[in-house]
Amino acid sequence: MYWLLGSLVIIAMMGVLAVADSLAIPINSLIELHNANSWSLLLVIIAIVLIAINQRQALSTKSVNVQKLSSKHQPSQPSFSQDTSKYFSSSSKFSIRIVNYLLIMILAMGLVMGSALQSLMGDQQAEATKITESMRVQALVTIEGISDSVYDGVTNSGYRQVATVSHISPLISELTAQELDSAKVNYFTSMENSLSNSLFDDTSNESSDSNIEYRVLLNAYPKKGSKSAQVADLNQLRPGDQLFMTLTLAPLATSEQALNNPSGFDSYRWLRGRHIDGVANIVTTSTSSFALDESSVLEADSRSYLKRFRTRIDQGRWQLRQHFYQEWAGQTIATQQAKAVTLSLLTGDRSLINRDTKDLYQLAGISHLLAISGTHVLFLAIMLAGAVVFLLNRLYPALYRHIPRWQVRWWVMISAAFIYALFTGFDVPAARTAWMLLAIGLVRLNLLPISTMRVLLALAVLMAWFDPYVLWQAGYWLSFIAVALLLKYDSASQSQNNSVLSQSEKPLSQHDTKYSRILLTKVWLTGQRVFKLQFWLFISLLPITLLLFGKASLWGLVINLFAIGLFGWIIVPLNLLAGLCYLLWPALADSIWVLVSVIISNLHDLITWLTSLPALSEAWLYTPVNMAILLMVLLAMLPWLLPRGLISRWLALPPLTLLMMTVYANQQSLATSPTLYILPTGDRYISAAVLQYPIMDNEVGGKDSKAQSAKGSVSWLFLADHRPSATRTMPSTLTAEKLSAILEQQLRTLSIKRLEGLVVQTSSTGLTDTLTNNDASNTFKPNASELLPMTVARISQRLPTSQYWQAGRSDRWFDREKIYKEASESNNANNAVHVTTKTYISPKSCEQNDSWQLPNGDLSLQAMTGWSKIDDASVWDCTIAIDSRLPIQIVQYNAADPLNSPLATSKLLTAIPSTAKNTQPNNQKLTIQAQSLPSRIVVDADTHQRVWQLWSLLCQAEPFDNRAYSHHTWLGHSASHLATDDIKRQRINEVITYDDNALEAALSLDAH
Repeated sequence: MYWLLGSLVIIAMMGVLAVADSLAIPINSLIELHNANSWSLLLVIIAIVLIAINQRQALSTKSVNVQKLSSKHQPSQPSFSQDTSKYFSSSSKFSIRIVNYLLIMILAMGLVMGSALQSLMGDQQAEATKITESMRVQALVTIEGISDSVYDGVTNSGYRQVATVSHISPLISELTAQELDSAKVNYFTSMENSLSNSLFDDTSNESSDSNIEYRVLLNAYPKKGSKSAQVADLNQLRPGDQLFMTLTLAPLATSEQALNNPSGFDSYRWLRGRHIDGVANIVTTSTSSFALDESSVLEADSRSYLKRFRTRIDQGRWQLRQHFYQEWAGQTIATQQAKAVTLSLLTGDRSLINRDTKDLYQLAGISHLLAISGTHVLFLAIMLAGAVVFLLNRLYPALYRHIPRWQVRWWVMISAAFIYALFTGFDVPAARTAWMLLAIGLVRLNLLPISTMRVLLALAVLMAWFDPYVLWQAGYWLSFIAVALLLKYDSASQSQNNSVLSQSEKPLSQHDTKYSRILLTKVWLTGQRVFKLQFWLFISLLPITLLLFGKASLWGLVINLFAIGLFGWIIVPLNLLAGLCYLLWPALADSIWVLVSVIISNLHDLITWLTSLPALSEAWLYTPVNMAILLMVLLAMLPWLLPRGLISRWLALPPLTLLMMTVYANQQSLATSPTLYILPTGDRYISAAVLQYPIMDNEVGGKDSKAQSAKGSVSWLFLADHRPSATRTMPSTLTAEKLSAILEQQLRTLSIKRLEGLVVQTSSTGLTDTLTNNDASNTFKPNASELLPMTVARISQRLPTSQYWQAGRSDRWFDREKIYKEASESNNANNAVHVTTKTYISPKSCEQNDSWQLPNGDLSLQAMTGWSKIDDASVWDCTIAIDSRLPIQIVQYNAADPLNSPLATSKLLTAIPSTAKNTQPNNQKLTIQAQSLPSRIVVDADTHQRVWQLWSLLCQAEPFDNRAYSHHTWLGHSASHLATDDIKRQRINEVITYDDNALEAALSLDAH
């Protein structure tokens, strides 16, 4: 009952949050009147009453069974009065039992409904305080906690900090730092006046009611100019500091906008889970800040003592970070990252860890070791409790006459656990450990018959009640599920180990002593148990990992075997010991931290060497996971989760079989339907689209039939930079490493392991030295234009690619390739990140009328534009026409759920109707013989109006291919220079843009 009720509570809360996230629910005035904390306490009281009634019902049932058994063993001659009393007593007990069952059902239903209402109340409170529109303001900023990252212009690392903004006023004109300092003085003066007036007047200040506060995420990124030094001073802000800033406030992006996120990361849910109301970009800051305890005015603030205590702890975390950050610029990157990981293992502060180190830990499958887990908290609690008990045994043993020794140890462990959990940010794993220590101690203190698994379930529900948005945190699910699996595995394997040890007590011979045999058996059992445990956790957490992150590292199964022991028994104890010594003897702490950094640095080198092995380069597992797959996994694990013998474990075979069939079907479904995926890149001007076209065995012919039949499908990747040459735009912030990693992950989630071709449709003047036209409107900046060719160089290293078409000239391709290769190897050596070096692919110029097709003619690609022989870079861009006998769906790739990627938003041109009667694809019934007319997709990439002007002139001079198509779709950017006459000449009847903005030529065509 407990597990069923707890699951229903969590499912109901998740359902309400999902509905509230997708639908705009109006704020209810009745819900606003209730206090979420008081409602949570009411739910706790209902749960306690429900558990008490259920326990009483269970005890009464057991007592009745005992009485029945005793009456069978002691027969007697009942009288008529005894029979009558038994009849009435049994009927009264039956009615009481019915009432108890009804009361339990009512309380259970009320608990589930109340939990759903609690989620709704949490959503309503968040909606009432969020930022709804962008605005530029002047505000007083209060720093909360430590920053998520530090500002560093060398590594292009930005400053991110959670803060509270108050005393907000609209920004009429730009303010300087000196003007913000004047605002600070005026603020102090007004606060002193209001404080002195409040001593004689008890009436509340009306202006304080109108003051609005927002909890925002401050952002500041590296800039060039005089402001860079001022923004760099943000790293010196301590928790609790206050200063005036000019900010640009912006609302949070919705979950629907996660489709445009290349990695599928839902920033809205992540920020909402941290109770962030909006995002604030820093424009200008004052030259000085002030702490909360700097004036008597601020000391009279009404903040609670718990917040003040939390601020003091955060200031200690900040000081420890500053200690690690000393002489940071003069150290090597390897030393920096070893110290950054050491700091993360001590305080949970990851601000100093760079992207390459995070990627290395993700590839190794040990990212969970960077977080403060329950092991850290429990180990420190045990160390302090042992030290206190040791001192009491020597100095004051009489204390045990009043308090038992286990209670002394328990109180010390609880105190240490909560303080250290607060010191590490009080994340879900640390908070769970602290609360579990408290709950288990209370259960033992009151002699309650409650198992540890039920305590874990109760904590999961309680944390969801007091903060419904914790259900959106990945750490919540991974923490509780991992601990539940550990408890289940420990109870199942302990009895088996005991039986094996009991059999090893007898020596085999005179040379084999009893103790040596037991020692060897224990070592063997420990190693076997560790491997089984790691395999059990990896397989059990794999579906959850794929659902939350979209991929899982297969290296985790191997590296965790030694990494967990190394961290748990050497690195973490030494790190915690150094942290305790830092309070008393800083020099000794620094020596221990140097040793820990050396160990971590060597571990990084070992992981880099292991992950660089060519035979094991494919370390990522990409499998789309949905709720149906999770349900089948749960059904397959159910016989192992339930008590042994309750359900036969052979019943796990049907869901396992269905699970494998579903996963295989999902993988095949991605390649059985001709689809053109629009891939998000994170840059509105950089476009990426991949064509996945299936090849059936009966359709393949020609000399390469065997190779093509083995592929199953053919894939082409199209890349373009649509920044117009005549318009000034912001340069792309993407790098070749970042863009290639994004595209590789997206392609692998679509089960694409090789590319038939890769087309860069926009020219790159950085690849040629033969261009003589120096007109600025016709050329591009080499630094920006080399992004896509260098991205191709990296993708071809990861995915086998047969062809590479490059728009424009590529005279300097091999020189740029060599320079980029040397830079990548140098960066690899400094950052300890391996990049497999292979021979780069050679580019082929994308010229008009260049074509490629399948041997059976079902799919063909043809270049419509591209004239690199003309000494004008404005006409080098290459537009590709895709002709297919089967209709091709154009979908917007959803990184969070590739299986449910929605169709791309299109605009039908009524002035040019489609030739086909039915344009909806039906791949189950549609055959090549039934498809009389092919379909065409024009993938446009023009960045200058001369491209289509030259194409129009050539079409007038040469006969244009005016075949009839069942459907003619244009895909490009809204900044395209395509003219209305070009649309009519091509008979385009559907327009799709990468950025979902309207195409000007299509609008003018419909207007006529």
